[in-house]
Parts: sequence; C-alpha cells; structure tokens
Amino acid sequence: MVNLLLAVIYVAFISLGLPDAVLGAAWPTMSGDLNAPISWAGGISMMISAGTIVSALLSDRMTLRFGAGKVTAVSVALTAFALLGFSFAPNYWTLLALAIPYGLGAGGVDAALNNYVAIHYESRHMSWLHAMWGLGTLTGPYIMSFALGAGQGWSWGYRYISILQFALTAVLVA
Repeated sequence: MVNLLLAVIYVAFISLGLPDAVLGAAWPTMSGDLNAPISWAGGISMMISAGTIVSALLSDRMTLRFGAGKVTAVSVALTAFALLGFSFAPNYWTLLALAIPYGLGAGGVDAALNNYVAIHYESRHMSWLHAMWGLGTLTGPYIMSFALGAGQGWSWGYRYISILQFALTAVLVA
C-alpha cells in the first residue's frame, strides 16, 4: 500500500509539472490569436506565481485542517478547471483571471506533497519527487507541440493537459 501511495504521489508531481512550461511553448501562437503582445505572457506568469505563493503560504493550515490527501485532490481539481478554462479563453484578460486558480492549485499540491513526503519517507524520495516534476515539465511542451503540429491549436494543447489533470483528480479521490 505504501508503494502504491508513493507511486500516486510521483504521478501527482508529473502532473504538477505538465502545465509549467506550456505557456512558453504556446504563447507565440496564443498571442497572435488573442491579439496580445508577446510580452504579456509575463503577466500571466506573474499571476500564476502569485497564486502559487499564496496557496503555499496557506498550505500548512489547510493540510492540518483537511489532510494532505484532500488538499492535494482539491488543488489538482482546481488546476484542472483553470487549465480547461485556459483552453476556452476568448482573450488575454480571461487567461489572467484563470491564472489565479491555476496558481492556487499548483501551490497547494506542491507544498502539501513536499511536506508529506518529507515527513513520511526517506530523503531520497524527495529527489525522485522533483525528478517526476521535471518529467512533467518536459512532457507538457510535447503535448502542446503535438496539438499545434496536428493543427488543433493551443486550446487543444491546454485541453489535453486539463484532461490528464482531471484523470489524476479521479485517482486521488479514489
């Protein structure tokens, strides 16, 4: 059972990394479609970062109150909904608004699982945990490039990643 839980935690960190590098891969296309300057990608990144910081700061309270499992499941679901919203966003301002729940979700997963692994597992698992995040950050742009290369557009790239996040949410709830 411990190995299954650790495997789910590793998959959660792969999932956490999936959207992290996607904005950079998609923005050259997105900016043209949304009539937004290339430089405006920084605003979205800043909003994601702000949400991540806020949820990381609140993570300890939330984890103590609800448990790491619930915080992780809700955080991944929040990220999944935000990414789905990205895929339907009609303009830059919608993306900016959706960046807040995206960041809140990402920070909640990160802090809760880092804390859980640090307390319950050997230190080598922390290294593997972050290696899994790296695997996710490598895979996200490939998913986006698949969607762009297939002529599906950036919205489908975000949609595919959102679907993976919803699947992980189902695994976490189970």
